[in-house]
Amino acid sequence: MGQLNKFSSSKRPSPEEWLLYREYTHRINNELTSAISAISLAATRSASEEVKAALMAVIERLENYARVDRALRMPERATSMDAATYLRQLCLAISRSKLDFKGIELVLVERPLMINSECCWRLGMIVSELITNAARHAFHDRGGAIVVELLPSRSLVECRVTDNGTAKANIRSGHGLETVEALAKGLGGKVRQHFGPGGSTSTLSFPYGPQQIEQSYAVQSRPNAVMMEGDPPITGVDLAVDVARNQL
Repeated sequence: MGQLNKFSSSKRPSPEEWLLYREYTHRINNELTSAISAISLAATRSASEEVKAALMAVIERLENYARVDRALRMPERATSMDAATYLRQLCLAISRSKLDFKGIELVLVERPLMINSECCWRLGMIVSELITNAARHAFHDRGGAIVVELLPSRSLVECRVTDNGTAKANIRSGHGLETVEALAKGLGGKVRQHFGPGGSTSTLSFPYGPQQIEQSYAVQSRPNAVMMEGDPPITGVDLAVDVARNQL
């Protein structure tokens, strides 16, 4: 975790640190690929349709973990990308790998935002950690809703992660929050958290250049709410989306 915090800071890693990081992520990808191949072979050899179906569900889960891993890799080169598209792909992979089986619905309320790839990586790391924290602490195995909102203005970007669970404000801070704070600092921003009877909200805010914001607004001026699955949203998610839109 200390190594990750070093990569989370505003200072670019040295060539040696970068090579070690690439090797580490490459090994994770190879191990996931190896596990998927082994389970796939076992499913092929099984004579039980029930066993095959169960193993295929495991494979799908692991493939989505691999998609999350790929999305959260530090970019190798600086480029411009749409943060909304990036978050949509990331949230879909997180939903399918970590949330669906817990009965947790995930909604992304987005506006297009052209941003450089390193800032986008930091944003994705923060969003991933905040979603994971909400899923771990807010719902107590009873399901619920998480809404991620990307809200750019002319000089500031806000990203909110809101849940309708019952997480307590005195939950002990762990390494995940340390990483979130380090990543936010690298963006020149900060993260604020609010806990209430109807759920909790974590808000990341960081400054951004006006010329790039104007380019984003030329594409689409209204927010777009995207369910991470094709099924109709449950009542709790409908309420969460309405609340999110009313706050825009």
